[in-house]
Amino acid sequence: MMVMAMGRRICRLATLLASVSVMAVSGCGVDDGLGKRYPVSGTVTYNGQPLASGSINFVSEKADGRSASGTIAAGSYSLTTQTDGDGAMPGMYKVTVIAKEASAVPLSKVGGAPSQQQAFQANKAAKSLIPTKYGSPTTTELKAEVKAEANKLDFSLTD
Repeated sequence: MMVMAMGRRICRLATLLASVSVMAVSGCGVDDGLGKRYPVSGTVTYNGQPLASGSINFVSEKADGRSASGTIAAGSYSLTTQTDGDGAMPGMYKVTVIAKEASAVPLSKVGGAPSQQQAFQANKAAKSLIPTKYGSPTTTELKAEVKAEANKLDFSLTD
C-alpha cells in the first residue's frame, strides 16, 4: 500500500516537473547557452514607403556583445542572432540598413557560377537605394534598445 502511494507521488512530481519544463521552454526568449534572446521585428520605411528589400543589422554597443541581423522584405523584418528568428539579446544597438539595386552577377568562365570575387565586385558596384549613411555603424543615426520582452521596432529612413 505504501509503495503504491509513493508511486503516485513520484508520478505527480514527474508530471509537475514536465509542466514546469514546458512552461520554461515556451516562455519568452531563447536560451541555449549563448545567452537569452528576445523576438525583434518591425518595419523599415524610406521616405514614407515600405523598403522593398534589404538587410538590417543590430550592432551591439558593448565591445563583447553579439550582433543580430535580418532580411527586409516588403518593409518587414525579424532578427536572428544564431538560429533563424531567435531575436536579439537585451541591450543597446546601432542599427544599419543596406538596400541595393539588384544587379546581374557575371557568370564565371569555369562552371557558370560566379566566383566570390565577381559577386563581391557586383555587390560593390550596385547602386544603393537609400542614403549610404545608414549602411555603417560609424555613420548611422539609428539606434535601438532591445528589452527582455517581445520587441517591435520600426525605422523611418529619409534623405
